Amino acid sequence: MELGNFSVSLAVKDIRASLAFYEKLGFQRVGGQLEQNWIVLHNGSARIGLFQGMFPKNLLTFNPGWGPDGQPLERFQDVRELQRTLKARGLTMDVQADEGTQGPAHFVVTDPDGNPLLFDQHVPGPKVR
Repeated sequence: MELGNFSVSLAVKDIRASLAFYEKLGFQRVGGQLEQNWIVLHNGSARIGLFQGMFPKNLLTFNPGWGPDGQPLERFQDVRELQRTLKARGLTMDVQADEGTQGPAHFVVTDPDGNPLLFDQHVPGPKVR
C-alpha cells in the first residue's frame, strides 16, 4: 500500500509569523496561496504546510498521486482504494471519500492518541496499472 507524499499540516494562528519562522529555518515556498491563508514549504525532503483557520489541529498528511517533488504521478493508489483497504483492516473513517466519485477526494482517520491523518488526493485518478 502506497500512502502518497507525506507532510505535516500545521494549524497556525498567524501564517505570516509562522512563514517567517520556518523561512529562518531554511524552508522555501513550493506551493499555496498566502492570501488564502495556506502555504506549502520544503527543506530537503521535509515538507510542511501552514494553514491558518482551516484545521482545528495539526494533521499528518498523505497525498496520493504526488511524488516527493510535489509533481503528479502517473501511477498511484487512488484515495478511495486506500480507504477501502483501511476499512477492510478495521479502521473507522472520521471523514469518508465518496466511493462513487473520481479524481480529487479525501478521508480522515484518527490514531489511538487522537492524531488525525488526512489522506488528500488533489490529482485525477491514476492510469490503469
